[in-house]
Amino acid sequence: MPQFIFSFTGQTKTAVFIAAMSTAVQVLGQTVPASTEPTLSPIVTIATHGVEQSAFDTPASVDVIDASTLQNAELQVNLSETLDRVPGIMANNRQNYAQDIQISSRGFGARSTFGVRGLRLYADGIPASFPDGQGQVSNFDLASAARIEVLRGPFSALYGNSSGGVISVFTADGGPETVADLATTWGSNGVQRTGVKLSGTQGAAQYNISAAKFGTDGYRDHSAATRENFNGKVKYTVSDDTHWTFVINSVNMPGVQDPLGLTRAEMLANPRQATPSASLFNTRKSVDQLQGGIVLDQRLSGEQSFHIAAYSGTRSAEQFQSIPVATQASATQPGGVIDLSSHYQGLDARWIGKSKLLGKPLTLTAGLSTDQMNQSRLGFQNFVGSVLGVQGALRRDELNTVDAFDQYVQGQWEVAERWSISAGLRHSQVSFDSQDRYMVAGNGDDSGSVKYQATTPALGVVFHASDALNLYASAGRGFETPTLNELAYRANGGTGLNFGLQSATSRQWEIGMKTEFMPNWHLNAAYFRANTANEIVVLSNSGGRSTYQNSGNTLRDGIEAALSGHWGKGWSTYLAATYLNATYGSSFMTCVAAPCTTPNTLIAAGNRIPGIPRASLYGELAWQYQAWGLETALEWRHVGKMYVNDTNSDAAPHVDLLNLRASLLQKFGHWAIREFVRVDNLTNRSYSGSVIVNEGSSRFFEPAPGRNFLVGLGATYTF
Repeated sequence: MPQFIFSFTGQTKTAVFIAAMSTAVQVLGQTVPASTEPTLSPIVTIATHGVEQSAFDTPASVDVIDASTLQNAELQVNLSETLDRVPGIMANNRQNYAQDIQISSRGFGARSTFGVRGLRLYADGIPASFPDGQGQVSNFDLASAARIEVLRGPFSALYGNSSGGVISVFTADGGPETVADLATTWGSNGVQRTGVKLSGTQGAAQYNISAAKFGTDGYRDHSAATRENFNGKVKYTVSDDTHWTFVINSVNMPGVQDPLGLTRAEMLANPRQATPSASLFNTRKSVDQLQGGIVLDQRLSGEQSFHIAAYSGTRSAEQFQSIPVATQASATQPGGVIDLSSHYQGLDARWIGKSKLLGKPLTLTAGLSTDQMNQSRLGFQNFVGSVLGVQGALRRDELNTVDAFDQYVQGQWEVAERWSISAGLRHSQVSFDSQDRYMVAGNGDDSGSVKYQATTPALGVVFHASDALNLYASAGRGFETPTLNELAYRANGGTGLNFGLQSATSRQWEIGMKTEFMPNWHLNAAYFRANTANEIVVLSNSGGRSTYQNSGNTLRDGIEAALSGHWGKGWSTYLAATYLNATYGSSFMTCVAAPCTTPNTLIAAGNRIPGIPRASLYGELAWQYQAWGLETALEWRHVGKMYVNDTNSDAAPHVDLLNLRASLLQKFGHWAIREFVRVDNLTNRSYSGSVIVNEGSSRFFEPAPGRNFLVGLGATYTF
């Protein structure tokens, strides 16, 4: 059935999807009486800016990954472990902790060569994305998380700049009992993680504190990594109306090795090798980040409340690249070592009011947010004399500032017994300023500034066909500015920021259904479409350095669905499937090899956007035997063919992976003991786990491990 649907044209897919939902209204309306009490979905806040609402009742594609899924027989280090359960989301573990994982939402963010772009990230209400749209997930603590909410589609635009999707992690509240937890995991390629947690209640304060250390020798040569994480949350209840929350988290990754990508020939010859220049220049990256935030939730008289969140943090990153010595001879060349030191802070304040309009319930949210980042950017040569891979002479020194100021309003109105409307509007302004402090003969003053702004509306309608079936439609507009990293280098090889880059704008819409078509069986499905103008794309990419340009128009449309259910006698099933057609709508010129300062190759309209598979699927068949505390599951992951460049001249082929997990739980008085074993890639497939889009030396491929295992042991004591 999926292959038949996937072969349709865009218009035909829409017609078939609408017809399928119409049939569902008739069939499901007969099979599930209106009096049925369904257990459809969890409560979410991400689609409504903090207002609690059932995911079932939102006119948006929003999913929740709960704590039991995040922490069940998993390493609890990478979001890629569980994000593939969410339709529309791709999360690729690059086996390269110097570059973080690749995450895209309905194709937004796929161009990222490192970090996360095109998506907004939050940890306990505090942004994990900088005001320019660049984000990192290495500080997400999965071991202490209560849940992760994932939003896709038009309502993502209400989060402002670079919100092609939104991912928000929520740390669990402490208490009521005091619980101490110690867990350790070992695995292939020298993987080891040890974590400790302490949670509980002390008077009016609930606390949850977590710390972990992770290390690996790396699947590939020159890919060893160490990461230390800390996450703390204290929620203090002054009264039933007043709650303060204090959060702090940190991550330290010293000297993480970067193996770079491989050519196809290199990958076929030995997928575990590193690019020769990686060892030659000892390519590596060190990151140190610390941030904290304070949140006040205050209920006023009547049905009004306000929420204020303030945060501040610092992040430093030093990266050694493989830029050849001869390339750095020009006075305008910024060197092969990047040293970034960032300080950032922000404030988000919103008012929430509940009343009635024409006698029907109405909830309004109005707020503003301001974010600022000051970043010192230094560049050095990556050699001293004949010694490579060391910090040499200064070649770049600038102070970059990004300011963002947004105002937003959002409302939900139950306009009739079976109809509800959600609408929102956000105005965003993002300003970039660069002060050049490195001026020598042949390299003048490259100071400058640029400002972007946009107004992004969203509108959604839900038809409550029955207690167990909702149909919805939504539409919206979004925008995405370049990040500082995308502005960092000019396409012509000149110095200074690339102020010629424009922001991308998108128009999105989707129609969908959410239903419990029989007891304990849930189905969510949506057809979506996004048209983007001035798409920001990679122009050239070599040695870890990328330049960008605006390409024109792009189109992303597809179908996503999630099915879950229980068979009885301990058996359950989960399935998430996505079909995504992402193409360039207009032709443009680009570079295909390094060095290249002037675009010289035509990219034809209709070419696939690289880094985005057309089809992806996650399936799971699980069995539990509670008397033994036993849970086992067989997982299936399908990732379709991914083109690696705009010319579509090469691709990572499709792959099907099988994983197996099993866990045990024993309880003895105050103690609970957990063991698990996990085997990934059971059939020992050789494949590329991710690709580096438009890599100028054709080193597109980042190989993934063959068959590998994890073994874990944990102990919990409840006082």
